[in-house]
Amino acid sequence: MDRKAKILLVEDDIGLASVYKARLEAEGFSVEHCNDGESALSTAVKFRPDLIILDVMMPKISGFDVLDILHNTPETMNIKVIMLTALSQPNDVEKAKNLGADDYLVKSQVVIADVIERIKHQLGMSGDVQKHDEPMAAEKPPEAEAKVEDSEPVAKPTEPKTTE
Repeated sequence: MDRKAKILLVEDDIGLASVYKARLEAEGFSVEHCNDGESALSTAVKFRPDLIILDVMMPKISGFDVLDILHNTPETMNIKVIMLTALSQPNDVEKAKNLGADDYLVKSQVVIADVIERIKHQLGMSGDVQKHDEPMAAEKPPEAEAKVEDSEPVAKPTEPKTTE
């Protein structure tokens, strides 16, 4: 990529936000962080991110309201938005979808590697990542295997190698 993709991280949990910001920057993204919905709206207009990671339950303006405003503002209506929230009820997912969210991730159901994967997918950079609901194993380059340590441990069966 010629320029760094720009991510706006909107998360009121400062500890979680710092972990995500550091990891996104390590992945090569340019990252701005806001900890409330009000500053997210003004930063989105100024920063012009390629993608916004948006929490729902935040001070001042909720993530749902931010999403609604973003998609009804000419300067921000085409920015990709991934909702990253603790809310896991089907009606919350449906509400986000109806408001124009491009993706919806529940914090307790994903690890940071999953979030990076979804960001890359939304930005059209998914050639080197595997999407959970689409088999892409044939397209996955060997170096993608090295990224397994970023996620929760997965037990893989091992077969003994024989040299007969």
